[in-house]
Amino acid sequence: MRRIDAPTLRAWTGGGEELAILDAREEGEFATGHLFWAAPCPLSRHEIRVRSLLPRLAARVVCVDDGSGLAEQLAEYVESIGGGDVAVLDGGTAAWAEAGGVLFSGVNVPSKAFGEWVEHHYCTPSIDARELKAWLDGGRKVLVLDSRPFDEFRAMSIPGAIDVPGGELVYRIGDIAPDPATTVVVNCAGRTRSILGAESLRRAGVPNRIVALRNGTMGWQLAGFGLAHGRAERYPLGTPATRGLALSRATAFAEACGVGVIGPLDLARFEDDAERTVYVLDVRDPEEFQASHRPASRNAPGGQLMQATDRWIAVRNARIALLDDTGVRARMTGAWLRQMGYRDVFVVEGGLDEARTTGPAPVAVPELETPVEWIEPDALASRLRASGDPRRDGLLVVDLGRGIDFRAGHIPGAVWGIRSRLAPLRPILARAREVVATSPDAVLARLAVPELQALTAAPVRVLRGGTEVWRAAGYTLEANRANPPDEACIDAWLRPYDRTTGVEEAMRAYLAWEVDLPRQIERDGSIVFGVPGMVGADAGGT
Repeated sequence: MRRIDAPTLRAWTGGGEELAILDAREEGEFATGHLFWAAPCPLSRHEIRVRSLLPRLAARVVCVDDGSGLAEQLAEYVESIGGGDVAVLDGGTAAWAEAGGVLFSGVNVPSKAFGEWVEHHYCTPSIDARELKAWLDGGRKVLVLDSRPFDEFRAMSIPGAIDVPGGELVYRIGDIAPDPATTVVVNCAGRTRSILGAESLRRAGVPNRIVALRNGTMGWQLAGFGLAHGRAERYPLGTPATRGLALSRATAFAEACGVGVIGPLDLARFEDDAERTVYVLDVRDPEEFQASHRPASRNAPGGQLMQATDRWIAVRNARIALLDDTGVRARMTGAWLRQMGYRDVFVVEGGLDEARTTGPAPVAVPELETPVEWIEPDALASRLRASGDPRRDGLLVVDLGRGIDFRAGHIPGAVWGIRSRLAPLRPILARAREVVATSPDAVLARLAVPELQALTAAPVRVLRGGTEVWRAAGYTLEANRANPPDEACIDAWLRPYDRTTGVEEAMRAYLAWEVDLPRQIERDGSIVFGVPGMVGADAGGT
């Protein structure tokens, strides 16, 4: 297996060739310290992540871990499916640090650091929670727009806010806030989406006073104010009446940032180009995407793409092609991607005019075509009802979903396991006479069948449709916020809200971490945001 040292990788990160750095650890482990441009690619879901992050397997790939041997396993897999230029960072993250490289804690670090850069670079105005509360209590003409996805908004929100995800703000602000005398406050859970949402409106030239809510809902809660739960207020669906105004605003910003414009034929040539990687990302709302989208495109709603670029993009110096129906959301997203340092960013005009398909457009994973033995939800429910004590009878349900999802609801009596770390379940699997694997949508459960079969002599079946279908059928779920405990949930980075203890302390630590990212970038010395050649208030440079 090819190995490279840290100085070699450092040189590659500063070059102009395509490069993907994939970290093989689970997300919680990844969050303890990783390379700036590394994308999490945990072994527990590597078949899905590799194919999602590497549209072109010939791109140069470096696999990284903390020296535990996971990177070698990931590299072997990438090579086995056609990866032609794969290496492992010798010594892992420790070697990177010993060579003078900076390790970054947390997740979505490039996006979070970029948000802090935007605030400093553009002097984005902000207010704190107490000032906003005084405005609301005093009857000031103010509109609070929550820039998070709808599911996050429903979980908790500032009373009176309405949900307008970040990618929708410029597109819909003309309809939502037609009176320029209305002050617009943009919030998220913490800082990044508040800053980028507010600055998007300012860069677009919206005449209202625009401010970000400093520290978002966390700041609101830390100030002692209550959050609302289960609210459904959101932007009006459909094409806004002011889309023409929105397009002119977005076009000016995108052109200033150097976003390219191509047509469907150009995109087809990009996709056929064996020498370059292209990410084809549809930045519309998920409901619009599922209703109709271009085949082979992936849904990356604009605000979330900027919040977590490493979820969708791993190959540096790849082409990025952005799709939407009117060009507004693609242009705003493209402008920010250009300022974040992505070089070849294009809006595809007419990209949705071709043949379309519906549904969620899952990543193609050939391993999912391997036959498995299924069990229907009704059959499992009957089996559980017939047994007073399923474990005693030898029936074992293994849930391969994330620990935080297991906490929120799992099949009664199920045990939780991380697919890449199933050894702790060996004793209970060895005693089982019948094993049923499940996960939220059954995908991880299907992929885990060979690993489970290696640990038990019992037949292994998969719950058809997974826990989501079990729930939809009305069957009982157990919930226990303390099982698994925080320290066991290495398969996900726990947000402050996800923790069972010390929530407010975790909020303060998280907010301090975000604010400190520019200092870490300075120490690194190789990370540059901004677009060379822009002038005036839009000039780049870190």
